[in-house]
Amino acid sequence: MNILDEANKIINERSEEKERQYGPIGEGLERAAMIASGMTGKDFTADDIFAALRAIKFSRHSYNYKEDNFLDAAAYLGAWNNYLQKDLKDENKQS
Repeated sequence: MNILDEANKIINERSEEKERQYGPIGEGLERAAMIASGMTGKDFTADDIFAALRAIKFSRHSYNYKEDNFLDAAAYLGAWNNYLQKDLKDENKQS
């Protein structure tokens, strides 16, 4: 299966399964940003956490090739795009 198709399945087709287990990814990363901000005194956002997750995957790749690192990075990009699109839709509803 194509890595992008697989990432799409992970983020868009199995999202309900993951939400039951971990909660919505955007909400989870907003909470992670608040926790990181509290721990460091720096102002983190969910966007920062999405970027950090991808950075970790690419950092791992620099030591050893694993397709899973690319799969996860692609899935995080898709999830981030969904998160941003949801924000845009919410802003348009309020206008």
